Amino acid sequence: METRKPPAPEADGVIEGRNAVIEALRAGTAIDKIYLQKGETDKTLGHIASKARSAGAVVVEADRRKLDAMSRTHAHQGVIALAAVREYATVEAILQAAADRGEAPLLVICDEISDPQNLGAIIRTAECAGAHGVVIPKRRSAGLTAVVAKTSAGAVAHVPVARVPNIPSLLKDLKKQGIWVFGTAADGATALYKADLGGPAAIVIGSEGDGMTRLAAENCDFLVSIPMRGKLNSLNASAAAAILLYEAVRQRIG
Repeated sequence: METRKPPAPEADGVIEGRNAVIEALRAGTAIDKIYLQKGETDKTLGHIASKARSAGAVVVEADRRKLDAMSRTHAHQGVIALAAVREYATVEAILQAAADRGEAPLLVICDEISDPQNLGAIIRTAECAGAHGVVIPKRRSAGLTAVVAKTSAGAVAHVPVARVPNIPSLLKDLKKQGIWVFGTAADGATALYKADLGGPAAIVIGSEGDGMTRLAAENCDFLVSIPMRGKLNSLNASAAAAILLYEAVRQRIG
């Protein structure tokens, strides 16, 4: 009799149920995030959480209603994992790659971009503009899920994405390494076309609703404003990233 293989994750990377998630972790599947039902404290879920954290995955608690809404099988058993489409890079590896190419680093720092389509679009633009990498926070951010990969039009295969615990700490470290940090802000004191993006640069893009967090903004060298000539006073996060990235491209090839 032919042995049936366990079902593969859905096209959107959802892995449901205790055994399926445990097997995915045991097999070394790259996991972006694991949702555990809030209030459940049995040993199996505790084992999953411990193993997931050891593998670098983000573990979050969610109420049963959220898990039911995410579920495809309606048998999630209190745990749903989202597979990552590729392994995360390190910031050190991204900077080393820029050095190996003899280029001034150009990074995009996404400060709590929660919309996966926005993150995918930013990664796509970063690839087209020749940025060396994208950095996201571990929490309160979309990750390298199938939706992000699809929106990026395959760019996730070419642009390294790093995930760090704390964006303000990263910005402090980048500045110590001689990288100028430019944040986008509607009330920024530096006009876009006055910003010197030709040298080592990290561009910080804030969240869709609130912009950059206060601590991220405080750790920028410059707060850059994009000229707004119409009646609206803000741009989509991915559009803002594209404008700053291509100003950097213009300055670097000019």
